[in-house]
Amino acid sequence: MNSSALLSAILHAVMRGQPKAISDSYYPGFHLAPVTGLLNDPNGFIHFAGRYHLFYQWNALGCQHQHKCWGHWSSGDLVHWKHEPIALMPDEEYDRSGCYSGSAVDNSGVLTLLYTGNVKFDDGSRTAWQCLAVQNEAGGFDKLGPVIPLPVGYTGHVRDPKVWQHAGQWYMVLGAQNNRKQGTVLLLRSADLLHWRNLGEIAGSGLNGLKDAGYMWECPDMFTLDDTTFLICCPQGITREEHRFLNAHPCTWTGGDLDYAAASYAHGSLNELDAGFEFYAPQTTLSADGRRLLIGWMGVPDGEEMRQPTIANGWIHQMTCVRQLETREGRILQRPVAELKALRGEEYHFQGRAAEAPLISAQRLEILIAAQGKITLDFSDTLQLEWHEEGLRLARRSLESGEWQYRYWRGAVSHLQILCDHSSVEIFINDGEGVMSSRYFPAQAAQLTLIGDAEVEARYWPLRHTVIE
Repeated sequence: MNSSALLSAILHAVMRGQPKAISDSYYPGFHLAPVTGLLNDPNGFIHFAGRYHLFYQWNALGCQHQHKCWGHWSSGDLVHWKHEPIALMPDEEYDRSGCYSGSAVDNSGVLTLLYTGNVKFDDGSRTAWQCLAVQNEAGGFDKLGPVIPLPVGYTGHVRDPKVWQHAGQWYMVLGAQNNRKQGTVLLLRSADLLHWRNLGEIAGSGLNGLKDAGYMWECPDMFTLDDTTFLICCPQGITREEHRFLNAHPCTWTGGDLDYAAASYAHGSLNELDAGFEFYAPQTTLSADGRRLLIGWMGVPDGEEMRQPTIANGWIHQMTCVRQLETREGRILQRPVAELKALRGEEYHFQGRAAEAPLISAQRLEILIAAQGKITLDFSDTLQLEWHEEGLRLARRSLESGEWQYRYWRGAVSHLQILCDHSSVEIFINDGEGVMSSRYFPAQAAQLTLIGDAEVEARYWPLRHTVIE
């Protein structure tokens, strides 16, 4: 489809679909979500020229993983966002099957995008190009075309460039699958963003002490905090464990040392970044004041996503809240970004036996809670969080079979911070030691009930609705 016809179809879809989507009782009040159609990976998260920019994978024409464009929001404060012109559409031969994920950089004052141009052939095979686009005076982006072809020795599954600058050179991590069908991450270097040298594999299945770690590593993100270089990645096909990696595809992190001169990365084991039912493809950036921020897709590919009831109203998926990353003893901590406190309404307080706590509206809610024993947090008889001495167990019924499914966080829990938004919960454990992010779809307006005899103390606030301009 040429750009004019595609843009016309998108405009028609938005005009027709937006009223139904935003009136859905499950539509979030302060999280980012599509005005219609499907949203998935965050892309190009960056602070540039005084504003935060967040691009995202978007199919305005339906709730299927097709016709991927880059939508675009911007914000001055990480709370109030506005729509920007569509950044990329799949209207060239080298990206005709979708403008897949990538990142954004400030190239001498020019906002520049690097993304994957996906091409699928009639025989079922595919290829991928890593492509460049630069912002123009109108706020849109002009494509400069492919700058990296498919590397030798790899299948057509090579995608999701994340780019940063170090010592005057540009570096890229790139998710890939080699011809042995093993997932891996490539490191590349460039002086000008146009000409790239592949420095080789730095992480993946069969590398650095890992055994079989999946058939494709997607959405890599590499950054340094407190002298540790972290790699976030989504290894598809990793073996499920009793209490970890239970989603169709998990998101992981590992920490270590990146040797730029040797193009090698010595790292530790894989850890789950978010232990909830829905979390994938996060991306980080630096804030104006030097904080490392993260936002993720509150969804998972190839799971039960196409059973979600929002599809009946023409939309699916949302982003997580923006999170600030810190480290403690070489581990990543995640907390809701402080700017979100601006959404708080009147503060309420409860102290006493859990079962005596009032019924709390969880439409838009922030709650800080500490407990001195076993309790259960029940979200509208649809999602349940069991809190006991061994950790947390999150329970939800399958959208396909109706059977209970579980996710776990193991370890002593002293307190929780929970954000609720109509059909989502984000559970932050012990000041960010762990997180469990999940969607759920109650039959009535979301409410939180505390169950149990243990003593609890809770502070909570209703959160204001935000409107994307």
